[in-house]
Amino acid sequence: MASDVIVSKHAEAPLTLDQAPPKILGALDQGAFWANLGVSLLGFSFALFLINPLLDDNPLTFTAALVASLAGSLIGTAMVGLAAVPGAQTGQPAMVLLRGLFGARLSSVPTVLNIIQMIGWGAFELWVVAMGAQAIFGTSVPYAVWAIAAGALTTALTIYPLGAIRLIRRFVTAGVIISMVWFAVTFLRETPAQTGGSWDAFAPAVDFVIALSVSWVPVAADYARHSRSSRAAFTGVVGGYTVAQVACLAVGVYAVALAGHGAVLDQPTAVFAPFVAAPLGALFFGILVLRETDQSFANVYSTAMSLQNLMPRVDRRIFSAAIGVLTTGIALVVDVNSYGAFLGIIGAVFVPMLGVLAVDYFLLGHGRDWDTSENAPSRWLMVIPWVLGFVTWWLLAAPSEVPWWAEIWDGARQAIGLTRQPWMSAAIGAFLVAGLLTLGLGALRRRR
Repeated sequence: MASDVIVSKHAEAPLTLDQAPPKILGALDQGAFWANLGVSLLGFSFALFLINPLLDDNPLTFTAALVASLAGSLIGTAMVGLAAVPGAQTGQPAMVLLRGLFGARLSSVPTVLNIIQMIGWGAFELWVVAMGAQAIFGTSVPYAVWAIAAGALTTALTIYPLGAIRLIRRFVTAGVIISMVWFAVTFLRETPAQTGGSWDAFAPAVDFVIALSVSWVPVAADYARHSRSSRAAFTGVVGGYTVAQVACLAVGVYAVALAGHGAVLDQPTAVFAPFVAAPLGALFFGILVLRETDQSFANVYSTAMSLQNLMPRVDRRIFSAAIGVLTTGIALVVDVNSYGAFLGIIGAVFVPMLGVLAVDYFLLGHGRDWDTSENAPSRWLMVIPWVLGFVTWWLLAAPSEVPWWAEIWDGARQAIGLTRQPWMSAAIGAFLVAGLLTLGLGALRRRR
């Protein structure tokens, strides 16, 4: 009996989809994992867009920014938590769950989109790690060396994903907490009090924070499938990620003030300077740089899980190794700054999709007979609210950084006579439209 317990505690994720996932992650494991994902090196620079989401002459007050970060984090992480629960209940990865929503064939469309964005974000995170390392050690060690080292560590973590999550809970989280407290105290002493501003841009700031959180919607079930319970999965996401993201943005407000708003706007990595310059800053910032590999780990591992939806009997370790090499190569040769706008468009796919999934799975009761088999029949009707939710997102969203894409939606607003207001939330609007339309379709089905 004792040997069985030991094996269960150290069990690893299955290699193929036809193997049952071990249910060994408790609320602390999930909470620590998501708390680490909530702290990001460039998340500190994102505080610039929290305090002034419209980039005009009317920023938020510091209090308004903190309230916006809390409200946006709670809303966004609740969405991620909802996406995690079906994974805990069915034991299936995120993209495999979409077989139940759209059918096996149709699920390949969001799966491919998710693979593209995950590879892009994985390369971006390797770039962030390498730039953070150079902020500490200078350019004597070439960027490529740091990127390759980060890619190798990331790939190793994805081979033993549950072991990586247990390692994060036991050791990494404590180092991150100490580092964040250290920088918070240091910056409060060095930075003048944050005064002035208004609450006028509160809604856009909330929408920005929601967008930061919901980027994890399409991967949540990949880790929740190993949770001991649905409650552990949901509370781990909401509790861990919310606390960490609010803390990250609050510290970021002061770091941006020290680095200079203009400098951070021109080059986001300029926000690293105050961290390195702080007393013992190189040590504690080094912990945060090393921790950043859990972001790249999550992206690479979830890409492997998405690929298994398309090729379920291929060993996930083969996928992980191949994706690790690919993301490292992209980080070496491509300007990853150019990914941001494109990935924003891809990301708009998943909030309305979550609205469809949440209503169909929880409210309409289809979760009781969720068909995630390779022969799951196509459900074309579910595409309608998904697409209309996607349209709603871009009708309500701030103008895209991609000129031709912004022109399309500017023309669409003019055609229907819609004037976008600062209080409009693209994330909440898309989620509600997709969810309500799904609810309406469910009512029509019941009548028939």
